[in-house]
Amino acid sequence: MRHLVAVLAAALVLPLSTTPVTAAPKVDFTEVDFTGVVSLRGCSGSVVRPPGHRPEDPALVLTNGHCVRMMGADEVVVEEASDRAFTLLARDGRGDLGTVRAQGLAYATMSGTDVALYRLTSTYAQVEAMGTSALELAPEPAAPGAGIRVVSGYWREVYSCAVDGYVHELREGRWTWAGSLRYAVGCDTTAGTSGSPVVDAVTGRVVAINNTGNENGERCTVNNPCEVDEHGEVTVRRGAGYAQRTHPLVPCLTGGGRVDLTAPGCGLPRPGDQERG
Repeated sequence: MRHLVAVLAAALVLPLSTTPVTAAPKVDFTEVDFTGVVSLRGCSGSVVRPPGHRPEDPALVLTNGHCVRMMGADEVVVEEASDRAFTLLARDGRGDLGTVRAQGLAYATMSGTDVALYRLTSTYAQVEAMGTSALELAPEPAAPGAGIRVVSGYWREVYSCAVDGYVHELREGRWTWAGSLRYAVGCDTTAGTSGSPVVDAVTGRVVAINNTGNENGERCTVNNPCEVDEHGEVTVRRGAGYAQRTHPLVPCLTGGGRVDLTAPGCGLPRPGDQERG
């Protein structure tokens, strides 16, 4: 997982086979800056909004579930108390616009995906008044081959990348994530880029959130995720980086800075899903 908190896990004693990642196609990127991007301890994040929102709605900060804490494999958090602070970056990434603070953790999980949404004390209008604006969440995934950029608030760096494809299941330690986006070769994200928004280079909308990569070629261990296809075949791609799609969040964000898990089309994991299943 691409953040600065050290985690330990026992390596699985399994046969190891590695598969290279496809080379990145040439992509003409439009300018993507640090609009809406924040830095938080050990991670990155961004102020995001669904396509439908109101200026007076409390703004939301998107980051990884593992940037909240290392959560249980089936843990889902809804409306947890938090006053976490975030540093809001200037558009050029060279300066800070100030600090914004959470009024609560609206949602977080590492079950099926790796995502967290904090609700701020600031509205979208107030964030805009600070000199930036929220990034819009795309309602659909990016196509394979699409040009993307990973914008790290922690490192204040923009990584030029492309979508290599999508993974049926990505397994890392005790966690399993569905439909993960795999970067093409050349997307050299590193520790501290966890939670970075993955921005479509053409539309400027968020299509995913950076979360992990296979560092050492190990199989299905922490910091060494493996891919599992529909038939259960495991593939290890040393050096591959991955992100979690964000379009499934859109139907769940119905306003007021809250996540409505009962909204039509919302398929995010709910508390107790494992027990009900």
